[in-house]
Amino acid sequence: MNKSIFKYIAIGTMGVATATSCTDYLDKEPESDVSKETAFLNFNNFQGFVEEIYNCIPTKESNMWCTTFNWGEDEIMNTGLGDSHVTAQFDLGNYRNWYQNNQSYLHADNPDPTSKDKYAHSIEHAWYCIRKANIGLNNMDLLLDATKNERNAIEGQLYFFRAWWHEEQMIWMGGIPYIDQELDPNESYTLPRLSFAECADKAYDDFKKAADLLPANWDAANIGEKGMNGARISKATALAYAGKVMLWAASPLNNIGQGETGGKNTYNYNTERAKKAAEALGQAITLIEQGSTPFVLGDFAYEEVTDWEKERGIYDHKVAKTASATNFTNIFYTTGKNWAQPGGTASSGFETMLQNPYIGNNGSNWNFAKLWGTKISSIVEHDAVIHQPTANYVNYAYGMANGEPAYIVKNGELVINEASGFDPSHPFKDRDPRFYHDIVFDGFRYINGDPDKDKKFQYCEMFTGGNIRDNANGSRTGYYCQKLVPHQANKYDGAYNWGDALQCNLPYMRVADVYLLYAEACAAAGGATYKASSCALSSVDAINKLRDRVGAGHVADAYLSGNAYMDEVRRERACELAFEGHRWNDLQRWLLLTEKPYTIKTSQEFTRVGNYDFVKNDPAEAEVTGWSEKVIVERNYTAKHYLLPFKNSDVTIYDTFLQNPGW
Repeated sequence: MNKSIFKYIAIGTMGVATATSCTDYLDKEPESDVSKETAFLNFNNFQGFVEEIYNCIPTKESNMWCTTFNWGEDEIMNTGLGDSHVTAQFDLGNYRNWYQNNQSYLHADNPDPTSKDKYAHSIEHAWYCIRKANIGLNNMDLLLDATKNERNAIEGQLYFFRAWWHEEQMIWMGGIPYIDQELDPNESYTLPRLSFAECADKAYDDFKKAADLLPANWDAANIGEKGMNGARISKATALAYAGKVMLWAASPLNNIGQGETGGKNTYNYNTERAKKAAEALGQAITLIEQGSTPFVLGDFAYEEVTDWEKERGIYDHKVAKTASATNFTNIFYTTGKNWAQPGGTASSGFETMLQNPYIGNNGSNWNFAKLWGTKISSIVEHDAVIHQPTANYVNYAYGMANGEPAYIVKNGELVINEASGFDPSHPFKDRDPRFYHDIVFDGFRYINGDPDKDKKFQYCEMFTGGNIRDNANGSRTGYYCQKLVPHQANKYDGAYNWGDALQCNLPYMRVADVYLLYAEACAAAGGATYKASSCALSSVDAINKLRDRVGAGHVADAYLSGNAYMDEVRRERACELAFEGHRWNDLQRWLLLTEKPYTIKTSQEFTRVGNYDFVKNDPAEAEVTGWSEKVIVERNYTAKHYLLPFKNSDVTIYDTFLQNPGW
């Protein structure tokens, strides 16, 4: 368990009086103050100051009781309680709900940077953490008792976090003032908002400085306590974020502006910035592939179940005995591992490259694990809110095992790809293996045990009119998701009970994301075969590496040129990172938020054929008829919806801090 992130908090918070102008800290007893000379004297004390910034990173999945973080066309909530969620409010274009509703990690009602309460943290800590980073950088000369490696690690973390907290605001709001100096709290604020590109250049420089200073592996550099450095920022993470922020700057939204939406503009990247992004991302990949970092691309290995049910192990996330500790499932949750933090361990390697701090036994599970399955007959207990994959997203993102997309976008519509082998009479057959890992579909054995009652719900009836197709308490789309939480999280199988030690965590960045960012940057710079000088892989090599990991086919020749290739890069991103909270930002920067079919959320309508025996046979082989989609929601977005609004209280601080257009 990565609890070490809190090790130095006590010392770090003693120095907070030097790190903020908030009057709350003026009420402390004088003897509780610690001088700057003491706070920054040695590695342990200074690292304690830095640890408070780690402490401020909010948990995406457990920020509130009924959290929400998927705001693209990928997810829809059930009717009733789900209507009040940020997801539903974004569907209505009510972006101000991001701060009027405490269900997202963007906002907390009672933020407290020193608290260990998961509900006390949000991205609104950004200015506080940026100020801490600037104060730390200004006091590096006081770090007298430290080795060169320790000193570099402190300085590198400060540069990283100064950039990261800016970047985490920019991707939602656009350009902001970039604060790279310690401001006098008694002076008037006059810093204007910069463009996204101007901010990105500054953040890129800070990330690169961080990468030059940080170790590739903390343990190998003899910094901190060996075996307890898994959550710390390293060289590869800094390089990856340098590439990410530069790719965002190269992307259509920030290259040509939010007023030029959709159509051919979605492929209009800034080539030079894309090349710069590819170089940084390529450096990160090379470090990872050389084994210089603790990071690895996890296994995708599941047992083949050969018992009387003939179900594949992937359905139940039964990890093969030959798999590593960083199996794909373990990126998102662990069970039966003494509440171990998902993502792997520092000693065995891990796919997670940036995550929030460990939040305690059962802290990430309760009640996140209860938001993903049917509430009918209280099969999944407690809060009557359900995250559900939309049919349009499942059809778009999850292609075929042969690597072909099952559906393609044509003239603003999502249509079956006739060349793929997708058969609408057998729609669950021969799909990308990630479909079977992530998605609960018709006939899926949802309840593994043999309940005394409610046995009729054991095998999901997801067809039109099925017994769990209910808009309020069941599935309104024909699917459930089990990528982030196992389907056994129900009252019969009890995966969310204390005894199973279910621990959940949603990473901010993982290794697969770096490959995807690299592939996109290279594609924007020169196409499928383009490769950065810093990396041996071409763009398509990076995509195929992820497909090899799961056993899916390579990118077909028909998609290796022009815009068709960029479409495949984007679809791969949609599949690999499905439901991890990236989709809205991707559609935003690609200028697709206002464009069909990305404005539409649908349900899957169909009827079972015959009396298929789901007890003895694989549900993926079942035959259906009447395969069609029905529109549930259509978003009516305009250009203003490419950026979230700032709070009114933010844009009235001083005259040159302007609100986003249209808000």
